Amino acid sequence: MAEVPIKKRKVLILSASAGTGHVRAADALLQICQKHPGVGEVQHWDMLKYTTRLFRHIYSQVYLDLINKAPRMLGWIYDTFDTPWRNEKMRMAFEKFNAGPFLKAAMAFEPDHIICTHFTPASLLGWLYEKGKIPVKPAIVVTDYDCHAMWLNRTYQQYFVLLDETREFLVQLGIDPARITMSGIPIDPVFMENKSRSEVCRKLGLADDRFTILVSAGGYGVGPVEALLTELLKIKRPVQLVVIAGRSEELKQHLDQIAARQNRNSSARVVPVGFTPLMDEYMAAADMLLGKPGGLTTSEAMARNLPLCIVNPIPGQEERNSAHLLELGVAIRSNNLPTLAWKIQKLIDDPQRLARMRENTRLLAHPEAAQTIVNTVLSLPLDAEPDDMPKRRPFFSGRWARSRMLRKRRLSKVSIAQPS
Repeated sequence: MAEVPIKKRKVLILSASAGTGHVRAADALLQICQKHPGVGEVQHWDMLKYTTRLFRHIYSQVYLDLINKAPRMLGWIYDTFDTPWRNEKMRMAFEKFNAGPFLKAAMAFEPDHIICTHFTPASLLGWLYEKGKIPVKPAIVVTDYDCHAMWLNRTYQQYFVLLDETREFLVQLGIDPARITMSGIPIDPVFMENKSRSEVCRKLGLADDRFTILVSAGGYGVGPVEALLTELLKIKRPVQLVVIAGRSEELKQHLDQIAARQNRNSSARVVPVGFTPLMDEYMAAADMLLGKPGGLTTSEAMARNLPLCIVNPIPGQEERNSAHLLELGVAIRSNNLPTLAWKIQKLIDDPQRLARMRENTRLLAHPEAAQTIVNTVLSLPLDAEPDDMPKRRPFFSGRWARSRMLRKRRLSKVSIAQPS
């Protein structure tokens, strides 16, 4: 008897380029899906490319402007909108108005599974499911340690979170415990590979006999980076400062100037690095990560067993990430720049404490998170259960529906008035 071929799944992965973390998480899931034997087709969409220009501007440029110019305002917005199930109708109306092309594209794609690494596509596709326009609910991957109210969705297939505290929070709000998986935050599958520190240092041209601090510049401009390095150069121990400038050529040139000036006269060695696809190797070569506590960056650091020194967290999600990292004993935090060198040097001089922090990173390390999420989603049934499928309601505007109802009433009155 011939075997019935197993249907390969069609997977749609959705992110939004409000910052880079949501997109990087989606890219990690995409890599796993592309190699999975159960996946026939997979696509990753940045949903903002399917929305109005105003919507894209608010979600991307305005967000970045607030981070760089008004972080306290961003924190106020974060806290103001963090009331569960509040303002969801108003927010949904605004999103639907600006995301018409996205909704049409999602229906036309006809996915078997949907995985969202941002809350906006999750809420929109949950609404499409309720309308009977797509046959599958979205799986939701929370990309921070805490779960903001924006992530809450009444229609979902599965939630994926990092912490048991986040799981308990969702349970208390009525999310089905059976539909919550503690997977961790998905990061590039390359972090599943073990790498020798000495070999990586040799490859990258780094000294393997110095305490190495990996500095993730993040939103720092030229001035603050210089101030940061000025303080780090006060560490009275042989250290190696690897500073990631990212895509900023101006910052890279400025760091090169600092390195040329400082490396001749200081016990600290400054190594500027521009944009690099080898972040996992720089983390493998480091002893500590210094920077902002974003969900993706810290998850990568945990996978490489890197303790953190947190500086200048953005009010809102990074402040909450910071609180969790400090509570779990994997980070220190510098609130005052003049004490930064003293604080790090104190940790370097306490190898037992540093070893405990490295061991604690194993509690948060989920390098296989993307694999776990994809395997879990693909194990879920393709079709909704009969009692779970919502009533199919068409996309009728309120005005159209009212006029149709009034027309029926008029016809009914006419038929009653006519003689038999």
